[in-house]
Amino acid sequence: MTLAQLRVLLAVAEHGGFTAAADHTGMSQPAVSRAIATLERELGAALFVRHRDHIALTEAGRRALDRARETLRHFDLIRPDVAAAAGEITGELRLASLPSATGTLIARLLRAFTDRYPQVRVRLFEGVDDDIRAWLHRGAAEVGVVTLPPAAGQVPDLHTVPLSTHDMVAVLPSGHPLAGRETVHLADLEGQPFILTTAGCRPLIMTASGAAGVELDVAFEASGPAAILEMVAAGLGVSIVPTLGLPADLGNAVTRPILPKMTRSLALAVSSQADCGPAARAFLDQAAAFTL
Repeated sequence: MTLAQLRVLLAVAEHGGFTAAADHTGMSQPAVSRAIATLERELGAALFVRHRDHIALTEAGRRALDRARETLRHFDLIRPDVAAAAGEITGELRLASLPSATGTLIARLLRAFTDRYPQVRVRLFEGVDDDIRAWLHRGAAEVGVVTLPPAAGQVPDLHTVPLSTHDMVAVLPSGHPLAGRETVHLADLEGQPFILTTAGCRPLIMTASGAAGVELDVAFEASGPAAILEMVAAGLGVSIVPTLGLPADLGNAVTRPILPKMTRSLALAVSSQADCGPAARAFLDQAAAFTL
């Protein structure tokens, strides 16, 4: 069994097939197939079930994949850890961010980080909260931006560093009767067609509405603020969104402060503070000292 075989296993599992894994690794598709077949013979078990249009991990494959990720992560940290012992931060930082946080918060952190540690390669990718938590738990990302639970609670199984707290606002079609008010009470939204996010702000909205005794009439669901704003502008309903990352031009939508006041808190998260690589530790340290 070789590290190269383990990397192929990881690529096939993460990219969903042999052809996609070949594109990712720069290998030919037959070479990828041979690497997996050889690994299966050495382990004495099938790692994938081959279907006509997709593949799926077997139970043996899932266990092998978990160990492969752990093995490769530790192997890839040897050189950066040795360099860090000599006072040099190198290697790769795999950072996952919420789209609303990338340009407003993370870009500034990354600018300062890359100026200070130019030898670190940064891979930035975006997703919703559930994506980011999954990437952190399986090691695809080392550091991720996550939404903290209501009442500034901790995210289970993750170590977090506070990043930003900002207001939530009501968003309404510009011609809506509530758009003429300076502020909107949460109770005013009861009975209105409501567009509910499926992302990290959902628990915040549901907790606040429950505490206020307000039952929202959820007519639509959407994952990101951009889609929600477009739906509100089209007159499909009202919603609540974070102020972070809101565009200057909302088109046919308007925002209003909401009462009781609602806030969203973001944090940088890692699966384990003790197992962070040098680049991830340096990024967290910088974030903790950075004024946003």
